Amino acid sequence: MQTKSPLNRRRLVWLPLLYGVLLLLVGTAAAREISGPAPDFTLQSRSGENLKLSEFRGEVVMINFWASWCGPCRQEMPLLDELYRRYHPMGFTILGVNVEQERENALRLLEEIPVSFPILFDSDNRVAERYELMAMPTTVMVDRDGNLRFVHLGYLPGYEDEYEAQIKQLLRE
Repeated sequence: MQTKSPLNRRRLVWLPLLYGVLLLLVGTAAAREISGPAPDFTLQSRSGENLKLSEFRGEVVMINFWASWCGPCRQEMPLLDELYRRYHPMGFTILGVNVEQERENALRLLEEIPVSFPILFDSDNRVAERYELMAMPTTVMVDRDGNLRFVHLGYLPGYEDEYEAQIKQLLRE
């Protein structure tokens, strides 16, 4: 059994508070445009295989960082699955990146809220750190060329409409 480092323990304590403050500060304007190459990563998936972001080049990719303890994450997961099912045949995928140290928590949630898109595990938070994760959930949109295009901090009802507009835009490019 792996013990939590003091850094991870502090992050778990402060992350919900930081998330709440961040949402108060940014309100519904939690999405912004970004640019530059998406940091590549390889993570183990729920099926046991390793998935590498760069292997999805040519597709529009939504990277959704989430945790089982995150209420907004639970709320948006079925909506993300609807988007995945609708746009996957057109060259769109979602990589759901769970950031918890204990994989079992994520697996229990996925029994409760099943999704069809790939789920990856970032238990040491290396990928979350590369993406400078500041809120839960955080959703990053990557274009077909592997470039960062949009980031969404947190989730409020209605964000899925913005996600859909951005997916359509990136699929047309």
